[in-house]
Amino acid sequence: MYNPKKLLKNGLCAVSVVFASSFMASFTHAEQIGMESATPNSLLGMFPQAMAPYWSKQGVDIQLSLNQTLTKSLLKIGQGSLDSAVIPPLAFTAMQKGVGPYAKMADKAKALSENVRGLFTLPGSYYHAITRADSGINTWADARGKRVYIGPPAGAANSQIISLAAAGGLAEGDYEAIKAPWGAAAQSYQDGQFDVFVGTFSLGSQSLAELSLSNDIRLLGVPGEKMIPPKGLGMQAAEIPANTYPGQVNTTSVLTWQTIMMMAVKKDLSDDIAYTLTKQFVENRLALAKSNSLFNDLLTTDYFVGVNAPLHPGAVRYYREAGIAIPEELLPPQS
Repeated sequence: MYNPKKLLKNGLCAVSVVFASSFMASFTHAEQIGMESATPNSLLGMFPQAMAPYWSKQGVDIQLSLNQTLTKSLLKIGQGSLDSAVIPPLAFTAMQKGVGPYAKMADKAKALSENVRGLFTLPGSYYHAITRADSGINTWADARGKRVYIGPPAGAANSQIISLAAAGGLAEGDYEAIKAPWGAAAQSYQDGQFDVFVGTFSLGSQSLAELSLSNDIRLLGVPGEKMIPPKGLGMQAAEIPANTYPGQVNTTSVLTWQTIMMMAVKKDLSDDIAYTLTKQFVENRLALAKSNSLFNDLLTTDYFVGVNAPLHPGAVRYYREAGIAIPEELLPPQS
């Protein structure tokens, strides 16, 4: 299922990638903006790489920096030193309240949050709660007293994973919560440093497929009545079919949660650029899905479900032209 060759080319694993327009001759001046996202082989990193040619054709060139800490990217947007980034909605909420990663600069963070605008929602990766098939852990409740990886320190994922475990029947405090950087988590799981590894992966991830070949895995899910995540967590319901991975022992589909993200931009980004970014995303989602099945969720995810910052006026202009109803609470002042 996973075919990164369709999207990843030589050099895309570097921290910074510049997409130069091959259509420059058609424009007297191409605008260049900075954008930050997650790892190159994640859905959130692959998306701007895939969209770059469409944006570039319309005169907006993307200077893309990958492998970024997105809570820091959000701070840069608020400061005006970065044009755009893929942002967890929970991070924006924390910024507005001056809590979490922004607690030490609470007043400044609250003020900077006023400089952030949203464009659209991006469906992200699926949470996979992984344990060894022979661990004796068949449900979340079986992990009481065990070591559970809950994401990197001070990351937005912590509260999401804690809520996912609670929905599955494992209350916070009933297990030893382990925090570590994402990059080290898979190897730490293989080394036996925790019993349940909760990671974010694209559906059918090659890296997870390889992990399951080392030791058979069981995926822990949530019951049907808990499949809808609490509002405000930045997630939506998702399903991982049986036999998605070679070493997966689940015989039925696993209900889990999928992250949703916000494409955020600085408040003073030009209306025309915000319009172009939004229009090209909406009108080329089908093309992206046809190019790679990993983008299929783009077709069914609501444009606004992950947006919790006021929309940029340029995005509002496009949605109104396209006849797409905008939630009242997302309209910016004087729109």
